[in-house]
Amino acid sequence: QVQLVESGGGLVQPGGSLRLSCVASGSIFRLYTMGWYRQAPGKQRELVAAVTSRESTNYANSVKGRFTISRDNAKRTVYLQMDSLKPEDTADYYCNANVGVNNYWGQGTQVTVSS
Repeated sequence: QVQLVESGGGLVQPGGSLRLSCVASGSIFRLYTMGWYRQAPGKQRELVAAVTSRESTNYANSVKGRFTISRDNAKRTVYLQMDSLKPEDTADYYCNANVGVNNYWGQGTQVTVSS
């Protein structure tokens, strides 16, 4: 069982920045593929960004060039740096850990981009 705890959400104006953090339990964090997903009201959950154990990354087209995912294995933490935020980035953001055939989710953190 992997437990994930997100933090860093909040209210920000368009063009602003936020950094989300997700701390994971487990001694083999370095082997997890970690991802950030988001779900806006009335929409399906979608992948925002992911980073593999080898630190290969991929991003949704809508966030490329604005968001950066990174990981710190010593701290068992994955980050999502979000810059140039837009109102359409407003959603609940969820941390995900993929370990083999198992997927684990955090409780989510809300991000609201509004003036």
